[in-house]
Amino acid sequence: SPYQRLSQRMQDVTGDRGVLKEVIREGAGDVVTPDASVLVKYSGYLEHMDKPFDTNCYRKVPRLMKLGEEITLWGMEVGLLTMRKGELARFLFKPRYAYGALGCPPLIPPNTTVLFELELLDFLDSAESDEFFALTAKQQDVFPLEKVLKVAGTEREFGNYLFRQNRFHDAKERYKRASLILCRRPFHPGEQGQIESAKLLVFLNLSFTYLKLERPSRALIYGEQALAIDQRNAKALFRCGQACLIMTEYERARDFLVRAQREQPLNHDINNELKKLASCYRHYMDKEKEMCYRIFSPLNSSAVQQN
Repeated sequence: SPYQRLSQRMQDVTGDRGVLKEVIREGAGDVVTPDASVLVKYSGYLEHMDKPFDTNCYRKVPRLMKLGEEITLWGMEVGLLTMRKGELARFLFKPRYAYGALGCPPLIPPNTTVLFELELLDFLDSAESDEFFALTAKQQDVFPLEKVLKVAGTEREFGNYLFRQNRFHDAKERYKRASLILCRRPFHPGEQGQIESAKLLVFLNLSFTYLKLERPSRALIYGEQALAIDQRNAKALFRCGQACLIMTEYERARDFLVRAQREQPLNHDINNELKKLASCYRHYMDKEKEMCYRIFSPLNSSAVQQN
């Protein structure tokens, strides 16, 4: 059969030929860790069928799934633990690693071997993060700096994934967890540079996320916290300018945006925001003139009539 012919050139992953693997495109970096959350595209096929019986490839951004909790197919979990970021591979799962002796009627017949194509887009190792948050506050304070930075980085990466899915509230919570870890960390003078660099990235993320949540005052707070670390950071200046423009604080918006433009003169987003500011300010002044005219126009008419 086709699957029997295919299996002859595949690698035995489990030692009992229960999960067989063929790499279609090599990945790079580390192999997926057992406690990771994975971003994977998959399609499952039955023998002699061209269309998949199960796939998530129709999703623009697949759902992040945690190994050991959210992946129900044993063979898929076994296969993912052999993969690297960017890898595309084909797997054959024998019934024991797939749907068992009973199958999954009416779709999957009993004792069925299935083929899955998996593309590992990315994975986040949350083992150290899970371990960190299980500690008491006192234990967290003496956690090695390298691991604290890694935990904060993992939380920020989770936030970035949620942000890309337009789940801004959930992204904000992840960024705030990263911020809390970094801001309450007591550090030695030699550690300050590393911690400040990590905090800068988180504050920029939070500022942008609050803009998406239409909360410009909070966006401004985090933008200014980023500027306290790097006063010439173009992204922070731009976010603060955007927040002030939304709040109709035009003078402050202009100050932030002009400073951002000074750092990046050719940045289209900054230049377009300055044009938007000019347009909003003109509209604002026109409304002010119209309001003044309406207030004083009756007085002027009365004066003319009395004369």
